[in-house]
Amino acid sequence: MAERTLRGARLGGQSFEDERGIEFAARQQCGYRCVNGHEFEVTMSVEAEVPAVWECPRCGAEALSTSGIRPEEKAEKPARTHWDMLLERRSEKELEVILKERLELLREGEIGPAHLHRTNAKRRVRSKA
Repeated sequence: MAERTLRGARLGGQSFEDERGIEFAARQQCGYRCVNGHEFEVTMSVEAEVPAVWECPRCGAEALSTSGIRPEEKAEKPARTHWDMLLERRSEKELEVILKERLELLREGEIGPAHLHRTNAKRRVRSKA
């Protein structure tokens, strides 16, 4: 049965449809040139928004439009540092108070490296006596 359905036609060969009566969409040719000097054209719909940048098919570099369209300059955000984020949550006076508290705890051996902890300090005092 399958043999009869394919009789007279080659697989993947030719289409029996013709282009008569078909109206194609309006197209435009958009030219691009990459930094390496390669020039090429891309076919696009007339209704499509033409991009300012396209990838070069030869070298893969960015190619700019030859019709004068330029890419939009993106406004870069300034880098936020740890200090900037800290100031969003606390005032400088609050930070000074916290710093004093933490320095006192560090000096008393409550916080910080293990060899400075209070238990180790007591042992050092005992061993000296």
